[in-house]
Amino acid sequence: MSVHEVFPYLRAACAQDAIAFYAKAFGATEKFRLVEPSGRIGHAELLFGSATIMISDAFPEFGIHPLDPNGPSACYIHLHVDDADKMISDAVDAGAKIVRPAQDQFYGERSGTVRDPFGYDWLIGHSIEEVEPDEMQMRYTAMLSGK
Repeated sequence: MSVHEVFPYLRAACAQDAIAFYAKAFGATEKFRLVEPSGRIGHAELLFGSATIMISDAFPEFGIHPLDPNGPSACYIHLHVDDADKMISDAVDAGAKIVRPAQDQFYGERSGTVRDPFGYDWLIGHSIEEVEPDEMQMRYTAMLSGK
C-alpha cells in the first residue's frame, strides 16, 4: 500500500467566500463544486498551481466545523511561490492579516505568514538559496542558541 497524493481539506463557515478569497489572494482556480439543495457547498476542489486543496461549508450535523477565525490555528499551509512579498501583499489586499512579515530565513527561503479571514494560516515563501540539511541544522542551532 502506498500514498499517491495528499489533499488538505479545509472547512469554512462560508466556503463560497473562502473560494473567492483564495482566487483573489493566491490565484487559486476552482476545478468543481458539489452543492446540496439548501445551497451549502458539500465539496469543492481548488487548484493552487498544480496542487489541489479541498473545501466545504460547515456541516455540524456530521461533526464538520470551521475554524474560529480569531482562535488558534493548528497548522500552516505552505505555498512555495515565485515572489513571497508580492503574494503576501496580495493576500493582505484580499483581507488576510499579517501574522509574521516576510524575512529571509535560515533554511534558505524568504517567507512570511498570513491568516486568512477563515482562520487558516498560510506560510508563503520563495527560495533564496539551497541549504543542505547539515548546514540548516547548524543555522537552526545557532539561531536558537542566540549566536
